[in-house]
Amino acid sequence: MEITTIIMKAAQTAVVLGAMFFAARFVNARLDATYEGKAHLAFRKQLIQIGCLIGGVLALILLLPIGSALTGQLIGLFGIVVSATIALSSATLVGNMMAGITLRIVDSFRPGDFIAVGEYFGRISEMDLLHVEIQTEQRDLTTLPNLYLVQNPVKVMRPSGTILSVDLSLGYDVPRRQIEAVLLAAAEKTGLDKPYVEIRSLGDFSVTYVVSGLLTELNKLIGKRRELRAYVVDGLHDAGIEIVSPTFMNTRAWPTEKLFIPPVEKKKSTDESASKAAEQPDALVFDKADKAESLAKLKEQRSHFEQRLKECQAALADASDDARKRALTEECEHIEQRIARLQAVIEAREAQISQ
Repeated sequence: MEITTIIMKAAQTAVVLGAMFFAARFVNARLDATYEGKAHLAFRKQLIQIGCLIGGVLALILLLPIGSALTGQLIGLFGIVVSATIALSSATLVGNMMAGITLRIVDSFRPGDFIAVGEYFGRISEMDLLHVEIQTEQRDLTTLPNLYLVQNPVKVMRPSGTILSVDLSLGYDVPRRQIEAVLLAAAEKTGLDKPYVEIRSLGDFSVTYVVSGLLTELNKLIGKRRELRAYVVDGLHDAGIEIVSPTFMNTRAWPTEKLFIPPVEKKKSTDESASKAAEQPDALVFDKADKAESLAKLKEQRSHFEQRLKECQAALADASDDARKRALTEECEHIEQRIARLQAVIEAREAQISQ
């Protein structure tokens, strides 16, 4: 009798394990088929897989042919293991997962945004359950764990614009009003809105000036920053103002009439061509982030049309008039075509980003 009981329990255990194995393969295959070609839903797929894993372990414990007392002990042990994993692994895998969920809930930034966290600055090119990828000013891709973003202050540039600034130190012998006029003119040539000049500090040998203005075109940040610095240097040189340290001026062995200003060059290009040249670095540096931002906007459009399709289908189900049904049917078909076209564009963009 005891041998028969052991054989039956072993057979039941084998059946349960086999059923769980095939169930896991079936669920995984269904998830792969459902989310194939939908990289934007990878976060949702990962959460479902985690939930299925935890639920599968609990189901396995409950279905095993063991006593109720042992089942309760195993469930308690599993709960302790999960709790200990969350507590002890807060700085690794589980911590990054929980941080990724937190970032999604807060939703303070998205692909394409400029962010600065710690010593890192760049545009977001990818967001996942475990990490956020940014593209730096060197065009490199830097992966930041989600836990790092949660534990450190994150500065996000607003879509409406950011303040672009340049600071420099000049001697007390140069009139303040003359310097401010030159700096404001440089900011206006750069195309900054509402430029202003601050006196940041009064040092022992020099005054620190800061010229600032609102840059509304964030996708031209690098080019406009270069342009502002160039206009500041050119403006000060054209006004006959030396941009050298006063201590250097006091210790150099040069005649007093000698100025450290380069000779005036003939302009070989117009301001418009210079402006176009200044825009080129941003397109080169943040190419992946630009594509990610464009992809995020396309996904928002697709979500909007999907919501409209649901509303149209609900209205079609409630419609009783034949003319109304035909109109709603045509509208639904039109929306489905728009969604299909958007999906094709999204898949093409996702393929470009992965290259």
